[in-house]
Amino acid sequence: MNFFDAILVERKKIHRSKILLILFLAAIILWVPSMFNMEMNLELQSGVPSPENNFFIQAFLLFAWFLFPAGMVVATVMLRQLEQGNNGISKMLSLPVQPAMLSLAKFTILVFLAALFILIAVGVYYLAAVFGTVVHDYNFMLSPLFVMKVAVFFFLSAIPMLAVFWMLSVCIQSPIFSAGLGLASVVPSVLMINTEAWFIYPMCYPFYVITMKYLSNSQVSLFPWIPVAAGITIICLAFSCIFFEKAERR
Repeated sequence: MNFFDAILVERKKIHRSKILLILFLAAIILWVPSMFNMEMNLELQSGVPSPENNFFIQAFLLFAWFLFPAGMVVATVMLRQLEQGNNGISKMLSLPVQPAMLSLAKFTILVFLAALFILIAVGVYYLAAVFGTVVHDYNFMLSPLFVMKVAVFFFLSAIPMLAVFWMLSVCIQSPIFSAGLGLASVVPSVLMINTEAWFIYPMCYPFYVITMKYLSNSQVSLFPWIPVAAGITIICLAFSCIFFEKAERR
């Protein structure tokens, strides 16, 4: 079994789980409250940001700070638990497949789920924007190019955080403790983005880049952020490959 075969196997597994349903419901939870409070944005009609920008960015900040990381923590734990029933992981490891390759394949699926979660959130945003445009007779829809630019930038900044979550799920055997630690790590993001050392804390990356680039109109310095982020990602994936199902391999 090669790497691409492992990815296809993992992709089939998530279709039988409730991961996609949970992410879809989370995206709806993100935009529905904002959709029913759109008149508050119209009070900013002569201000900065404009109502349509405020509607999008405010909800996306909540998405970046908590909803997206929390959704990815849940997805990570559920992804790790797919083989726990019927001794499935032992059966997988009995196949001619390297544990490290299997770990990377699962991480690739996690990255795919993150991209899908963001796309679902963008799709629900446009549905909410259409609703607001019709009800309030004001165009709440932003340019698809702008929205996709935000989404892509957001996705790329989230990859190191996903690597950390995956490492925690691999190294901590208890799913409750790994999920709890992952969720707890999200909370300090608000504090970390206000420090000069924000780049050492991957869980604040998505929230930081959205806040700086689209709320404060500040440029995000790529150095030392990119080298540090790349280093953290590589280290976390290396630990994940080393410790992936180590107990089952004994």
